[in-house]
Amino acid sequence: MSFEIHVSGHVKSVVDATVPGLVADLVASGITAGDATLWGPAAEDEASQRLGWVQAVSVSRPLVAEIEALRAELNAKGVTRVVLAGMGGSSLAPEVISQTAGVPLVILDSTAPGQVLAAIDGDPESGGLAQTVLVVSSKSGSTVETDSAKRAFEAAFRDLGIDPLERIVVVTDPGSPLDEAARADGYTVFNADPTVGGRYSALTAFGLVPSGLAGVDIGELLDEADATLLEVAIDSPENPALVLAAAIAGGDPRKDKIGLITDGTHIVGLPDWIEQLVAESTGKEGTGILPVVLLPVSPEVETTPADLQLVRIVDDADHFRLFERHAGEVLISGSLAAQFIVWEYATAIAGRMLGINPFDQPDVESAKSATRGLLDARPEPPAPAFVLDGVEVRVTDPELAASGTIAGVLEALWARLPEDGYVAIQAYVNRLELPQLHGLRELIAADSGRPTTFGWGPRFLHSTGQYHKGGPAQGVFLQITERTDVDLEIPDRPFTFGQLIEAQAAGDASVIAQHGRPVVTLTLTDPQVEVLSLFEAAQ
Repeated sequence: MSFEIHVSGHVKSVVDATVPGLVADLVASGITAGDATLWGPAAEDEASQRLGWVQAVSVSRPLVAEIEALRAELNAKGVTRVVLAGMGGSSLAPEVISQTAGVPLVILDSTAPGQVLAAIDGDPESGGLAQTVLVVSSKSGSTVETDSAKRAFEAAFRDLGIDPLERIVVVTDPGSPLDEAARADGYTVFNADPTVGGRYSALTAFGLVPSGLAGVDIGELLDEADATLLEVAIDSPENPALVLAAAIAGGDPRKDKIGLITDGTHIVGLPDWIEQLVAESTGKEGTGILPVVLLPVSPEVETTPADLQLVRIVDDADHFRLFERHAGEVLISGSLAAQFIVWEYATAIAGRMLGINPFDQPDVESAKSATRGLLDARPEPPAPAFVLDGVEVRVTDPELAASGTIAGVLEALWARLPEDGYVAIQAYVNRLELPQLHGLRELIAADSGRPTTFGWGPRFLHSTGQYHKGGPAQGVFLQITERTDVDLEIPDRPFTFGQLIEAQAAGDASVIAQHGRPVVTLTLTDPQVEVLSLFEAAQ
């Protein structure tokens, strides 16, 4: 088998009680046959246009030769550095594919000006702009982050005397605004299958074009996927997708959070892709499954909360199940493409079990709309509740700031956690300059005593952002933003990258607050120095 899954303890009893019903309802074969009625009448219209991912392997085959030919053509001209501008599913799948293959691919899924500049400039090791091809990926063709990156790169190429038409490759749905504009301008365009939603698009042009241009053997990836298709299509208790769906969405009461751990596996970064797939597909109508990306030594692993199901991704699930310390966990192993296929099926099945439509994202637009409003109006940011050691503290409820200390504000925020709550850390910063900020997650999970997620902004808006607003109202939110002297114009736009990321943070905070959830925003005015204050406060 190309995919192994083992369950034990409580989760095994949940699976044993749940899977027979899924088998009897012919759910697996129904998905494979494209049965749009599986998610109920309300979802039928959307589902009928969103099941193309089931056929992605065969539909994508002809792309392989085209992508490989373009790569050879670019390499012959000395163009060997690949940058991908994309958000959500457009960037997360290529990131996992390239990292797992050990192939360099620069991911630009941020509007932090310093990060955009670093992607444009390159470095001595991977090459500079003269050696760069930019892949612009946007399903809708109207993603503001991707459009802004394209404009910045076009200007940078022209400044070097390079024709952008020779250095920019577009991936988008047929007929999108980007498709029409790019074709009219003369860019190389790859069209993706419009019947595949962004988060299910790993094995379509969105996953394959950037990965293939970077040097990944995408033919082998499709072969791996092909080997798994039969396993997930059969209505059988052994179907790994049915078992996984039952494990993450079954039970009464249901555990509504999953802790994703990679432990000695050759696959790099898979939990970030799973997080987006599961959170955006299930987090709506007040329900959902919250993925929490963990380390093997995270606080939630040492002392696992009752509402968190651990899922451990390993290289050999058969071997790991021999260890008693993993009792009660879901153990999974398989090739990267097998993981893509099984998780996509399992997430769609979980949506059916939860009674929601796993193919829409009704609450993502609200943050985009709030951002546009702020960019149009350009209001002054609200005055901070207080400033301490250079950190500006803003809160949605004045009571949160009563202590006058950062540690006190965090304590007040944790006090707002319901019994089944979670903490979401959202870092709208240049993560190349502040990678250590991610370590804050471990401290806050220990300090708050609850599952804690970490997202780089604005990237997470296209992933867990849907869950934050559409899922259960149990989150408390910590935003970290930065003041920086670095900024970059966006050609033919009335705002800069710095203004855009600021509006994205403020817009999302306002929408979350409208949903009645508490938000604390800490703005670092000297990030390298003040990040230490944050770590001290979190301890």
